[in-house]
Amino acid sequence: MEIINKQVKTVISEYDLQNRMIDFEKYVNELPGALVGDSPEYLAKCPLTHTFADGMYIRSIFLPKDMIFVTKIHKKTHPYFILSGKVSVLTTEGLVILEGPFSGITEAGTKRVIYTHEDTVWTTVHASHETDFNKLEEELIAKSFEEMDEILETKKGGMQ
Repeated sequence: MEIINKQVKTVISEYDLQNRMIDFEKYVNELPGALVGDSPEYLAKCPLTHTFADGMYIRSIFLPKDMIFVTKIHKKTHPYFILSGKVSVLTTEGLVILEGPFSGITEAGTKRVIYTHEDTVWTTVHASHETDFNKLEEELIAKSFEEMDEILETKKGGMQ
């Protein structure tokens, strides 16, 4: 893992960076030819594989070279694996370049902006017995950082 700029947090607050990521996502989603969500065009270019195994949901996606992706906000901490490829990844923690094979942990509350330098295969593993995709989305994805703050605050309150 090559760390490009670990100082992003000191230059821009985490809150400001979260808002800029959301603004950037809105901007790129409105560009001509943008592939958004689970549209047939998006899925044709970025095929997904879903696998279920004994309380785990495994999601693998192909990310083509020279594209920008803005991820959703993850509610739960989970592992991820870059099986192949090379990407630049911006989070509130900073900007890094990752190259497969690589494994890491996605912390709850993470949203990423990803640029693919090479065709990339990215796989995530989630603890869940759910197999309905709509219910999985509800279980795993926060609709906003405000929702995520409420979830984290509730967890923190339960830990005292």
